[in-house]
Amino acid sequence: MTHQVPSDSFSDAKPVIPRGVAHLALAGPVKTREFAFLTLPRFTLLAFSSAVDPLRIANQLTQRPLYRWRVVSLDGAPTESSAGIRVEADQGLQPVGRDTTVIVCSGTDATYAADRKALTWLREHSRHGGSLGAICTGAYTLARAGLLGGDATTVHWENQAAFRELFDMEPLQQIYVMGRRHFSCAGGEAGVDLMLAVIAQDHGPKLADAVAEMCLHSRRREAGTTQKRVFTSLMATRHPDIARVITAMQANIATPLAQDELAEIFGKTTRHLERTFKAVTGDTPKSFYLGLRLEQARDLLSETSMSMLDVAVATGFVSRGSFSKAFRGRFGTSPTKFR
Repeated sequence: MTHQVPSDSFSDAKPVIPRGVAHLALAGPVKTREFAFLTLPRFTLLAFSSAVDPLRIANQLTQRPLYRWRVVSLDGAPTESSAGIRVEADQGLQPVGRDTTVIVCSGTDATYAADRKALTWLREHSRHGGSLGAICTGAYTLARAGLLGGDATTVHWENQAAFRELFDMEPLQQIYVMGRRHFSCAGGEAGVDLMLAVIAQDHGPKLADAVAEMCLHSRRREAGTTQKRVFTSLMATRHPDIARVITAMQANIATPLAQDELAEIFGKTTRHLERTFKAVTGDTPKSFYLGLRLEQARDLLSETSMSMLDVAVATGFVSRGSFSKAFRGRFGTSPTKFR
């Protein structure tokens, strides 16, 4: 089947090049790079806009048509974001050119936000050589479509436990990933960092730095920057022994470590661990660890269709009853009512 570009494709649309006071000259001819943002229901508005605006600013600073983009929705109609704000679409799921990078924008309803037509559309684009990207929880859709291949990926930290269980893949903790066939970012303002990396690849770090300044983005963060820390960098510096213990807790949710094992990682006695941990975090190791496990359980209940027993086992509880009791004690409601 021939891959046709529709008549209302990028060739009929002009790049957005607003005028501003700041200017950065860019020497030599440029080829306009094209993006199509697939907005899925309940997509995250911040993540979407943080990816689009650096492209606009790059055009504005250089007064050159470096980037062009359009918005795609499932049916060509406006898509409602998780903030309740609807964003107009330029087209539905008609084909786009193979030189267009399609970026999947998702959000709170990540697991089944894309329908079969969208998955087929993405597969067709990839089959014809088109590149792909994902923002916030967009990697869920690429995984469902079987398009991640051997590339690593990332999703927002809130959705990582569910992604891990659904697709048997370990998402990276970093803010964005530049893979061979696709790129992804964790959402939020990490969209700015992702697009700054794209701009730096395309036109050099000088332009990327200028775009960052226009975004009031203090610095271009590297891809390996960690999304979320349950301990601050100051704590990691002043109390590296406590940071080690917390890292071990995070890595052992399904099979929780015993107190004496945590003390061994800490490097001192159990009593010393209790006293120091409470002084640094304001909580006991046992209560803190339980909180980490229950937070992950809450994420799994929100983002997957796993049974209560499976969620209990995945977060280190020996029975559904003990899980329900701990969940109610922490969140004030039962897991069933929460779901």
